[in-house]
This record gives sequence, C-alpha cells and structure tokens, in this order.
Amino acid sequence: MNQQWPEGPNADPDAARERYNADMRASRRAVRNLFRVEVPVAHMGLAITIIASVFVGVVWSPRTGGIIAGAFAALFVVALAVTLLVGRRGQYAVRTAYKFTFGWADWITP
Repeated sequence: MNQQWPEGPNADPDAARERYNADMRASRRAVRNLFRVEVPVAHMGLAITIIASVFVGVVWSPRTGGIIAGAFAALFVVALAVTLLVGRRGQYAVRTAYKFTFGWADWITP
C-alpha cells in the first residue's frame, strides 16, 4: 500500500513516527509539569478556600459560602473517584485527588 506523507513521496516513515513520538512525549511532559504540585502548596489552596468560603459566608450569606465549600468538596470527590478508577489506591489516591483539587494555589504563589 502506498501512503501519502506530508514530506513527499521520499519520506521516511520511521523518521516521521519518531518525530510524532517525540512530540507526544513533549506534550505529555508539559501536562505533567502543569499538574505537578507539592502537598504544602495544596495545603495553601485549602486554606485559601476555607478563608474565602468563610469570608463570602460572612459578607454575603452563609449559603453562598457553603456553596463554594461544597463545590470544592464535590471536585475532590470526583477527583478521588477518577483516581481510584485509574488504579491508585489508599493514601496515594487521596493525596493525588487532594493535590489536583487544591494545587491551583501554585498558580498564585510567587
């Protein structure tokens, strides 16, 4: 079977496959670096969430503060379920879900 390659008829399929694999590795590495956070950063995210929920509950209404806290709790439960489905177990599953839920604090800290 004669394949059409973007590089033309003299393209090397092995070289094209290697370029593709290298690009996929780089893409996956970028995503891993995006979501790679440490537990203390996640603790800071949890603290900010609690402070924001209490502040909103005092300034606007307790129900609004509860909605914010409930949204983060629901996100944690969904992240934990996905982590368990992927195959992590025990404290590793909880730690991964915790870092996913509250690791956004890494984006706001210097």
